[in-house]
Amino acid sequence: MIITQNITKYFGGFQALKDVSFTINKGEIVGFLGQNGAGKTTLMRILTSYLPATSGEVIIGGKNVAKDSLAVRRKIGYLPETPPLYPNMTVKDYLLFAAQLKDVSPKQQRFQADKVLGECNLKDVRDKPIAVLSKGYKQRVGIAQAIINDPEVLILDEPTIGLDPVQIIQVRNLIKSLEYKRTVILSTHILSEIQQIAQRVLIIKSGEIIVDAGLKDLLSGKGSNLEEIFLKLHSVQED
Repeated sequence: MIITQNITKYFGGFQALKDVSFTINKGEIVGFLGQNGAGKTTLMRILTSYLPATSGEVIIGGKNVAKDSLAVRRKIGYLPETPPLYPNMTVKDYLLFAAQLKDVSPKQQRFQADKVLGECNLKDVRDKPIAVLSKGYKQRVGIAQAIINDPEVLILDEPTIGLDPVQIIQVRNLIKSLEYKRTVILSTHILSEIQQIAQRVLIIKSGEIIVDAGLKDLLSGKGSNLEEIFLKLHSVQED
């Protein structure tokens, strides 16, 4: 489903990514971890074709991201750290607008909007302006726009940032409900979140993948929880 081969990215003289390679299978939920500045967001932007790689190749659903970016974007749903919302629009109107932007056929736009309103538990606020919604509801709207085109791949960058505990659980359950329906890459600093949602973990440090393992294998082989493993790996790398 997703193949990255030797992805390298330079910003001037700074090398943000260094020969990053991995394969993600259809239906996997993969937790993507790393400290600030490790290269997570840069890689996610390359996967979504918002940013070109300096070298290397990304294949998503059989399509080359660099050579066929429009076809790739039709296969992807993307929630950046700051959701691309329009505060003055109602939830329903915004989702219809997102459907148009993502080339959902006119005959399917209302159907898809109603579908994601249900999947993301937004029916009660469908006619409210986005500006009046809580942070948790706004995150759900952000996820709804990401899946409005029924994408094969969903890429979520810090989807629970700034949420209260109840909102975190609600959004976490929403993401978990997508299991097997879509391939999901989830980036977060909340390690317990990855432990509860993901099947597999990628850890990046200084632009390099230092761990690529199934979550069960990682926990059974290296420690009792992901937080201990993460801290141990980074302390080893720093020594």
